[in-house]
Amino acid sequence: MSPLAQILDSLTIQGELYEKVEDGSLRCFACGHRCLIREGKRGICQVRFNQKGALQVPWGYVAGLQSDPIEKKPFSHVLPGTTALTFGMLGCDYHCAFCQNWLTSQALRDPASDISAQFIRKISPQEIIGQAIRARASVVVSSYNEPLITSEWAAAVFKEAKRAGLKCAYVSNGNNTPEVMEYLSPYLDAYKVDLKSMNDKNYRSLGGTLQNTLDGIKRARDLGMWVEVVTLVIPGFNDSNDELWEAARFLAGLSPDIPWHVTAFHKDYKMIAPDNTDPQTLIRAAEIGREAGLRYVYAGNLPGHVGEYESTHCPKCNTLLVKRSGYTIEKYRLTSEGKCPKCGEKIAGLWHSQGGHP
Repeated sequence: MSPLAQILDSLTIQGELYEKVEDGSLRCFACGHRCLIREGKRGICQVRFNQKGALQVPWGYVAGLQSDPIEKKPFSHVLPGTTALTFGMLGCDYHCAFCQNWLTSQALRDPASDISAQFIRKISPQEIIGQAIRARASVVVSSYNEPLITSEWAAAVFKEAKRAGLKCAYVSNGNNTPEVMEYLSPYLDAYKVDLKSMNDKNYRSLGGTLQNTLDGIKRARDLGMWVEVVTLVIPGFNDSNDELWEAARFLAGLSPDIPWHVTAFHKDYKMIAPDNTDPQTLIRAAEIGREAGLRYVYAGNLPGHVGEYESTHCPKCNTLLVKRSGYTIEKYRLTSEGKCPKCGEKIAGLWHSQGGHP
């Protein structure tokens, strides 16, 4: 057992998202893999494991904890301009070659990520929320690794967040299950999903399946969570017009009010062959989203190069409602009811109840 595994295995408790099956094996419900984990073995995520017929799950630490603008997650329709305290642990149920958080997400899978042991900090849910209050955060977000596989810990943190009057969100690959989403639904206000491709072969190369993610997006909406979707547009991988149209039509078919963020890829981790995404490609993707009927489309990671697609406009009269430059809010014009001040159109999202922004 590696030194990192020893550390992580010591920072666990018995989980809740599983059932016992034959021969002392366990069925985990935390993500769509629904791993059958035999005695002494680990799930695909590597951080949930069967110890003497009980599922041990991550607990009592963070590997990342910092205050960010909510726009960095990215959420464009959740309390613009506010601070999000973001926490994360280690591990993931995917192995994306382009992961920008691979040092944390690929722990126990890629030996090069063993350095992540240096990031581990023991902490309690109460201490996390104490930091959120000191940072004047309005939202607490689980991110940096895949939050689904550490959902018991996230729920404990979110319980404290709710007591403090804060909103809670996941930044996830969407590979969820009915069981984990029901478990989280009392706490989660917002759920951001990475829709990585509309090609199942591509998804399987990352360690997932397309249908699980499509189902996961719909499931989050059906449970009343505010959902935003991000597609990292990677040249030669998912940037064809056909695939972008398919993604946009799927989302518009669920609801034209789902914000779709098309964001720029840059060379990272093991994916260094494709070119970085240029502004023209992002604008093309955003225009496809608009043409498919989506009312709120954003282009990210290239501030100052994508024009109107950084900001929020009224879909009815095109009035500029939230002007952004990167993660900075320069103007905020929605009413306290979340409406366009010019035509009165209701803008979908979670807005400031008093009008204006911090």
